[in-house]
Amino acid sequence: MEKKLVYTGKTKNVYALDNGNYLLKFKDDCTGKDGVFDPGENTVGLTIDGVGDVNLRMSVYFFEKINAAGIRTHFVSADLNETTMEVLPARVFGKGLEVICRYKAVGSFLRRYGDYVEEGADLPAYVEMTFKNDEKGDPLVTKDGLIVLGVMSSEQYDEIRDMTQKITRIVADEMKARGLELYDIKFEYGYDAEGKVMLIDEIASGNMRVYKDGQYVDPMTLSRLFFA
Repeated sequence: MEKKLVYTGKTKNVYALDNGNYLLKFKDDCTGKDGVFDPGENTVGLTIDGVGDVNLRMSVYFFEKINAAGIRTHFVSADLNETTMEVLPARVFGKGLEVICRYKAVGSFLRRYGDYVEEGADLPAYVEMTFKNDEKGDPLVTKDGLIVLGVMSSEQYDEIRDMTQKITRIVADEMKARGLELYDIKFEYGYDAEGKVMLIDEIASGNMRVYKDGQYVDPMTLSRLFFA
């Protein structure tokens, strides 16, 4: 099948296929700074052999689980030998939106609301959305804001929130089965030509915050533990 490079990303390249779908090529490049891996950084800081492979394997594992649960995703198939994943075409919301689901008060949630909540406090699958904008620090946006700005409809927002909570439960249950605890996780969504919402991008260890016995597990260690 013919493929044409359409986008070079920090951790993945995107190719257009002649069947109308797209091919994601997972790379071993990681975001970080000064040679230290950091999923929160916005620049490529280092290369780790095999990280593209394990990110793809975890993504495939969860996309298959999510599809089986009747939740729409862009996942079609994967070639683990080539470190590639075929996906359906999808448009992103606005110029890119991140959706976070939180079970515990940590990270940026704690920095914002520390006057009202203790670190590690339980949260009820709390969903929040931020615009993908490195220069502005990925600003938080409310449901009303998304509607007023024409980024999505009220119905799409409610559907994404519902999908996010269901998907997060799937991931959390898989982590729990391995003696791990999911604190929060980040997703991306898009929509097809008919406006139907679907989960896109990847579901890899660098997109989630996981703890074991009360201690944070870094993404590379998490990947090893998950597939042990």
